[in-house]
Amino acid sequence: MSTFTFSRILSALVVTATLFTFPPAALADTKNYTITAPDGVKIAVQEAGNPDGAAIIFIHGLLGSHLNWEGQINSPQLARYRLITYDMRGHGLSGKPTDAASYTDGRRWAEDLAAVIKTSHARKPVLVGWSLGGVVISNYLEEYGDSPIAGAVYVDGVIELKPDQLPPHPAVYRDLNAPDLKTHLDAVRDFLSLCFYTQPDAATFGRLYANAAMASWDMQRAVMSITVDAARALGKVRVPVLLIYGARDALVRPTTTMARAQALNPAIQKKLYANSGHAPFIEEPERFNRDLSAFTDKTLPR
Repeated sequence: MSTFTFSRILSALVVTATLFTFPPAALADTKNYTITAPDGVKIAVQEAGNPDGAAIIFIHGLLGSHLNWEGQINSPQLARYRLITYDMRGHGLSGKPTDAASYTDGRRWAEDLAAVIKTSHARKPVLVGWSLGGVVISNYLEEYGDSPIAGAVYVDGVIELKPDQLPPHPAVYRDLNAPDLKTHLDAVRDFLSLCFYTQPDAATFGRLYANAAMASWDMQRAVMSITVDAARALGKVRVPVLLIYGARDALVRPTTTMARAQALNPAIQKKLYANSGHAPFIEEPERFNRDLSAFTDKTLPR
């Protein structure tokens, strides 16, 4: 046997032995599958973490996907939970219908979330919704109530589509719907920049930019008219609700928005991150993960 062949065999044995020193959970890949919403739209779902742990379902925002939650999916602090993400309709690897009603009707988004909960058999999950994901949670609460869930976290979530809660960026939102590709992509870049007070590194921003460019143009044209009734959703919720907002948010006015939510339901809790913008879970992931873990643990049965 040649020295070269022997060294290759030895290397293979070392790699094999090393693999078996890790616990089985470390070897498990993310579970990926597709579900079908009631209106036929295919929704891409991903799972990680401990399959026997308390379930947390993450709902991304406009122009996002499950990739937004990498800081949570890869967090050792959250690894003991069952971590479920999905790409919302019109985003990522999910279906992208072309009719406006698929996006303006808030019940469609609620039905998607309900289908994720049912198909994944997630028992009493905590819902975490970022930005537009907050609208999805509200529509879910309005349609299905809070009995199927353990709690909800709005992360710089949109409570209502009202001018006093949403700073105007008319040029950005106009150009997101421009038919010219360069104009559209420049607007996507500007929109993403507005998401952060502390900008992410170039590699992360580039991935999020490519991620955003995959989003449906039909969805972007229609979603600004999505229906939501925060009063009916938040006014009747009895499970714990936590608002986590960045004080430097350029896309949602945190003080006004949190005040409105607490006016609808005084039991709602809030945390304000002084050094974060619209995406505190990306800008301050360790702090966010600690707060999410503490909130989730409080919702567990005693």
